[in-house]
Amino acid sequence: MKRSLLSLLFAGLLVLGVWDTGSRTKAAMQATSGQGKYKFRVLYTSSHLPQEAQTVLKGAHGGFAVDLRPGKGETYFSLKGAGIIQISPDLKSTRMVPTAAEMKGTNLHNTTIWYAQNGSPFLVFPGNEAQRVFTTTVDGKLLHTLLPPSAGTDLGHPVANDYFTNGGTFVPTDVEQLDGLLYIATGYSKLDFVLTARILGIKPFKATWNDLAFGGKGTAPGQFGTGHGITVPPGKKRIDVADRPNSEVDRFTKNGQYLSTLRTPAGSFPCDIYYLGDKAVIGALHGPDRTKGAPIYLFENDELVSTIMPKEDLGLANFQHIHNAVLREVNGKLYVIAQAWNPGDFAILEHVQ
Repeated sequence: MKRSLLSLLFAGLLVLGVWDTGSRTKAAMQATSGQGKYKFRVLYTSSHLPQEAQTVLKGAHGGFAVDLRPGKGETYFSLKGAGIIQISPDLKSTRMVPTAAEMKGTNLHNTTIWYAQNGSPFLVFPGNEAQRVFTTTVDGKLLHTLLPPSAGTDLGHPVANDYFTNGGTFVPTDVEQLDGLLYIATGYSKLDFVLTARILGIKPFKATWNDLAFGGKGTAPGQFGTGHGITVPPGKKRIDVADRPNSEVDRFTKNGQYLSTLRTPAGSFPCDIYYLGDKAVIGALHGPDRTKGAPIYLFENDELVSTIMPKEDLGLANFQHIHNAVLREVNGKLYVIAQAWNPGDFAILEHVQ
């Protein structure tokens, strides 16, 4: 009788997400979240990651990049204390990528992949703690480290120039590449401008600060409360910046001219946006209701079509805050790869068709 009661209690704790074994019960596998034709269930939890990554996962504070080249599809991200992790194209396996010591020991706040004109792929990581931007191969070889702007560097805007002349701190939160420029968000600093650096060559890799900066703290169109994530939509010459406390994604030309704003639900804190065809996914640090876990928003043609609640609906107890999410399509099915923050966690969600 005692054994039966204990078994029932253990099963109940698993369903409620209180007892985290990394495995999924039948009930948890059946749970879904989202609306309409975009409902998702848990496919993999943190137990899917290499042991080195699991050990430091609670400190997760970064984001994902997906290799979109034909025949590829690997997803990359990094964890402080472990290094770069690669998720296989079919999502079924993960592995550690050799990582330089100066990168492994610091937080890399997001991940970007971009391709040179000759097709060579590069990974870029903003080191918010190290005040550096690191560029590597997809095999993890460190090629270049962009140091903070020195006093007197012309960044293209007097506010940005004065900030560094007066000893301001360089805190990169995300990086993107477009037409030979690196666009770098600095939302964790009082500056909160998008800065740019020009890539001068790839053999060897060289880059230097460029005279284009835009944004700045504020609530006016084109200004940021916290310019957190930065994205170049595939096939477009556009810069999208997730502005967390203003509940929006601001869009700019590659020259920094404000274009328009994509609104998210009032009170939400969008961390970044990731595009896949006519769809986009946004992981939010908070939702409008702070008593609940944070949402993942799915957009189609800029219209919000589904709100996924990993904590409330799927039993992922650590997903109180979401720091990054990307959308994948594998064999005709959609998947969301998501990372929680404070505490950090990891999950892959599968579209329920």
